Formats: sequence, C-alpha cells, structure tokens
Amino acid sequence: MNRLTTALLAALEALIVVAIGVGIALVPLTVLWATQFGLAIDWVTFWRAAVDVWLLGNGVDLTVQLDPAVVTALGLPGAEAAFPLTIALLGYAVLALLLGRRTGARAAETPYRWVGALSAIGCYGLLATLLGLTAGTDAVRPALPQAILLPTAVYAAGVLSGALRAQPGGALGRRYLALPTVARGIIAAAVRGGTAAAAGIVGVAAVLLAVLILTNYATIIGLYETVQSGLTGGIVLTLVELALIPNLVIWAAAWLVGPGIAVGVGTSVSPVGTALGSIPGLPLFGVLPHGTPAVGFLGLLVPVLLGFLAAVATRQRQSRTDTAPRTIPHRLITGVATGVVAGILLGLLSWWSGGAIGPGRLAEVGPNPLIVGLLVTVEVGIAACAGLMAPQPFQRGRVTAKNESAAKR
Repeated sequence: MNRLTTALLAALEALIVVAIGVGIALVPLTVLWATQFGLAIDWVTFWRAAVDVWLLGNGVDLTVQLDPAVVTALGLPGAEAAFPLTIALLGYAVLALLLGRRTGARAAETPYRWVGALSAIGCYGLLATLLGLTAGTDAVRPALPQAILLPTAVYAAGVLSGALRAQPGGALGRRYLALPTVARGIIAAAVRGGTAAAAGIVGVAAVLLAVLILTNYATIIGLYETVQSGLTGGIVLTLVELALIPNLVIWAAAWLVGPGIAVGVGTSVSPVGTALGSIPGLPLFGVLPHGTPAVGFLGLLVPVLLGFLAAVATRQRQSRTDTAPRTIPHRLITGVATGVVAGILLGLLSWWSGGAIGPGRLAEVGPNPLIVGLLVTVEVGIAACAGLMAPQPFQRGRVTAKNESAAKR
C-alpha cells in the first residue's frame, strides 16, 4: 500500500465516522419528516437539527432562541431569552473516540502511520467545519470555533491513541527512562493505580445505573406514556437518552464519590438525600432516587475499596520487577499521587458530563467537577496509601524460595 492509498483510505474512514454520527439523529428525523409532517416542511430543517445534535454530542455549545409560541407552551421561566445549551451527549463522543482509535490502529499497520493518521484528522476537521457552517439558524446557533475544533479534537484523540498503540516511546519515553529508578517506579505505580481506581469507580457506576434502570422500569415506561411522543418521536427520544447514558454513568460515579449531582439550580441528588423540583421530561430521569436511600452511605465505600485494591495490585505487579517503591516515604508519595491521578480523571469526566440543559434553573445540571476531583483525590489517596503500606501476601514465601535457590547455586 503506497502513501496516497493510505491517505485516501484514512480520509474515507473519517468520512464514514462523520456520516455515522450525523446519521444516528438524521435517519429517525427523516422518518419523522416523512410520516408525521408529510414532507411538507423543508428537509433542511431536519438536517440542521441532526447536525446540531451531533455538534452538541461532541461538546459544542449551542445558543437557543425559542419561538414565542413555544415559550408560552412550555411555560419555563427565562425561556423567552436566548439561552445556552452546553451539556454534551457523550454517547457521540465515545463513538467518535472508538471509531477514531480503529482508524489510527489501521494506519499503524501500514508503513505510513502518520500519513494515514493526519489524513483522517484533516478530513474530519474539514467535514466538521462544513457541518458547523451549515447548522446555524436564527433558532439554534452553534459556536463556530468550537464546531471546528472540538469534534476534531475528540476524533484526533482516538486516532492518535490507536496510531501510538504500537509506537515506541519517542522523546517523552526517553525522558521517562532518563529518570531515576525510584521516580519511574512512583510515576508508573501512580498512573497505573489511579487509572485503575478511576476505571473501577466508573465500572461500578455503570452497574449501578443498569440496576436502577431495571428496578425503575415501570416508572420510565409511565413517563414515556406521559410524554405522548408517538412511535417516531419515542424513537428519537430514546436515541437522545442512549446518547446520555455515558453522562448518567459519570453522574452515578459522582454519586458514589459523595457530592452527587444537580438537576437544576438549587437541587441535589446525593447519598445523603435528594432534593428535586421540576426536572426535564426525559423518561430516563425516572432512575433518579427520591428521598434518602437507606444504604446510600455504602456507596462511599466504593472509591475507598477500589483505591485500596488498585494500590495492592499495582504494588504486587511492580514487586515482580523490583520497581515497587520500597521506603515508607516513597510509598506514601505514591499513594497520594495515585489519588491525584484518579481525582484528575474523574474531575475531567465530571466536567465533560455536565452543563446547561435548558433555560433558567436548568442552566446547572451534572456534578461539580472540582468537588468530585478533590473528594476522589482524598478517598482514593488515603486508601492507596493504606494499600501500599499493607503487608504483601506470600512475600515471605517468595523470599524464602529465592534464598534456597541462591544457596543451591
């Protein structure tokens, strides 16, 4: 495969990824246009709506100006003025990351790794620019600089992660190898342990969300019936909710950490209690707990337990290569750094998952990223210190076996 073919195939993959992202909303909207509106409305309106949803899913802020008739029908305070819509439908971003990683991995299998990667990213950026230019109307206006940069950055992160998967360390790797052995051991343990702890918290949150959906299934169905959106409208609504699933998983993680989330200004959903007013009419919000959960405080044990287990597992793995921090100060520094890594990761995820979902009090939805990050740092950091200070199982047996082997030699 030559350089030109690699570039063209990578650009084609980028085009397909954009088509999939826009098509997720465009296909049901087109069906709605044909069945409910009898092709009487200009199809471009639905095209722009699909592009707006795609941009929102990639983190682009939208400015919405509702029609006076719609404002009267909704009855939401503050809806008569233009308001921002900033909550990212993270399902779109996750899809772009995964497909971008696949594109990068394919490029890495060719002799022209970076030609393919840069071609895909450049094509994606060009398409994002064109879509951003076609999406703006008087009712909904995307932030054009964000429309150009953010979708491209999300896809580029996936492409680069795939392209670098089999790439040797490079300049950054050489600098890392130049560090003292102790420093390398601390950094490696902190990054590995903090990432594992953050991933574990998100994994438990995903299981918790699945349980909440199953146990509140009747409530969700009842809310669907209340909305009365019809078959096609229900499909569109369900697709929006599926795109919000990653947001809800991160919100569940914030609930486990302690601060919980807000679903509007002055509201709170946390392990110590729930205080809600009127909330957006998404049936999936039927999973939100009410009152004070009887065992809500048990959720606070999740980050502590996972931080402890991640530190123990990381220490055991490094002990087999003699790179584990040996002194007490080194172990404590590693534990604190593990908490910092986990806190940064979950803080960034919390920041990315929240935003404004409507006018007035709906301008504040999601977790507080600073509080989430700080609490994760403390909870995981203390637990990681305890895990690194705990005696290693079977350590004595391994030492004895080594001594006997040395004596025989």
